[in-house]
Amino acid sequence: MHEFTFKNNQLYCENIRVSEIAKKVPTPFYLYSYKTLIDHYRKIKTAFREIKPLICFSVKSNSNLAVLRALVKNGAGLDIVSGGELYRARLAGADPKKIVYAGVGKKSDEIKDAIKFGILFFNVESEEELGEIQKAAASLNKKVNVAIRINPDVIPRTHAYITTGKGGTKFGLDFETVHKIFNWRWRYPNINIRGVHIHIGSQILDAAPFEKAIKKVLDFLKEYKIEIDYLNIGGGLGIIYSIENAQTANNFAKSVLPLLKKSGFKIIMEPGRFISGNSGILVTRVVYTKMTPRKKFLIVDSAMSDLIRPSLYEAYHKIIPVVVKEDSSETSETVDVVGPICESGDFLGKSRFLPRMVKGDLLAVMGAGAYGFTMSSNYNARPRAAEVLVIKNKFYVVRRPETYSDLVRGETIPSVLK
Repeated sequence: MHEFTFKNNQLYCENIRVSEIAKKVPTPFYLYSYKTLIDHYRKIKTAFREIKPLICFSVKSNSNLAVLRALVKNGAGLDIVSGGELYRARLAGADPKKIVYAGVGKKSDEIKDAIKFGILFFNVESEEELGEIQKAAASLNKKVNVAIRINPDVIPRTHAYITTGKGGTKFGLDFETVHKIFNWRWRYPNINIRGVHIHIGSQILDAAPFEKAIKKVLDFLKEYKIEIDYLNIGGGLGIIYSIENAQTANNFAKSVLPLLKKSGFKIIMEPGRFISGNSGILVTRVVYTKMTPRKKFLIVDSAMSDLIRPSLYEAYHKIIPVVVKEDSSETSETVDVVGPICESGDFLGKSRFLPRMVKGDLLAVMGAGAYGFTMSSNYNARPRAAEVLVIKNKFYVVRRPETYSDLVRGETIPSVLK
């Protein structure tokens, strides 16, 4: 599943002890395994090899340049949602014909930049956006490919905040509006509407919602005899954080491949968490222990500003010691693992049964490779963490830890206040 394993009571990332990295990189830091990252990309590629899909890694899940470059170098495309992610894709050396651009709020300058770069598709989220793309393409005298994002009104069993294919959310277009757009293609002379796109949510553990969404879209296309070349089925495959019974790439393929093969379309996929989630951990250090009449707290040097998922989604991340002490089985206790931020919601894990930890001990927050650093912030004026990538026997600091000067970069005090 991943390359974070214990050897002689020490947590290793591939062939390097995590505790050794922590001697040279200040905590907290994100730590990624190259092998895990690439293995999970290849699992999807292998499972769907019959139809040879374009696999576009979801940049929003982990946008570090080294991570993106590793995947691009191994053949992946990229799924982007902003001008900043397009900028990162370019720096990572992505092939523009393997880039798809989603997002409900693309600005005109972002659209023009993407057209100039020559991306494969815009995934269009609204009629006004389609008009804006037409305007931009005409001004550049270009013909642009788009896919219309359909909201299939399917409810996946996941957190409400990451449900995106249900009616009433801001994402995609209803079937009636999509039908109208295809009928009015002539209104967009600089646009080729070559595909449709669906993305129903994230951290989805079974294939049923995907099957339902794909079938609804294929039935719609058949009923109205809509001609396209591409079907983009999005991403959303869940991973194991705790006791989830997440589907494997092979099981997912067995469920949806019959539909996809029968469709005859070229297939695009946009996995993110499935590839990057278990490839990363957050390494943090105990700053204090605190006993109260009701519970014991481990106060660590990472916080909701580093990993917001537990606070935002009440998400569970397994937390383990980086070094297992000999008496750990005898001294284990139930604790809350919390950060230093001035919010009661600042926690990484509640009621965790852990070996007794003392000031200076290291903990690893598992499954932090997706939506970890990318959702981090400088709340409470906290510098963001370093990011480290391990490739076999060597580690690379692929983002240095921020400094206090980074916190105020770009800020000025007006002369009237001096």
